[in-house]
Amino acid sequence: MANNGCSYQDSYRKQCVIDDEVALLDVLDTAGQEEYSAMREQYMRTGEGFLLVYSITSRQSFEEIVTFQQQILRVKDKDYFPIIVVGNKCDLEGEREVTRQEGEALAKSFNCKFIETSAKSRINVDKAFFDIVREIRRYNREMQGYSTNSGATTGQNPPKPMDVEDGEAEGGCCKCVIM
Repeated sequence: MANNGCSYQDSYRKQCVIDDEVALLDVLDTAGQEEYSAMREQYMRTGEGFLLVYSITSRQSFEEIVTFQQQILRVKDKDYFPIIVVGNKCDLEGEREVTRQEGEALAKSFNCKFIETSAKSRINVDKAFFDIVREIRRYNREMQGYSTNSGATTGQNPPKPMDVEDGEAEGGCCKCVIM
């Protein structure tokens, strides 16, 4: 797996306020390390949302995102789950191997949001986390309504990805996995 600029697995918790509601982020960063592949499915089972991060300077890391997305949907046994595709290292424009349009097209094929970030320069990093929390909250609300209303028998459709303008949120803990 490609290394997205980190050389180790990192796990941490952070409390923040998103849309006037407290959120406790329980973040696991696998940094794309192959040595964590045996534990990856466990992380996928417990994760509530996923930031699929590739380096814009690495075509290989971009191509691996498809495998992660497919594996998440298989493990979750869902057609859709809260995911955001993140192109990292946008501060290294001169070394770019993956265009913004390619990232946007991949996210569109996954029916999810796309954002470019720079962890080094702190560009859009908070926005990526805020957006995945919003997506998790929206997904959980819709799933609650889906099961409460017996959606399977009423013909109600399961949740769709969040609209870019959707800002409603509820408090709670969000287990975010960065791959």
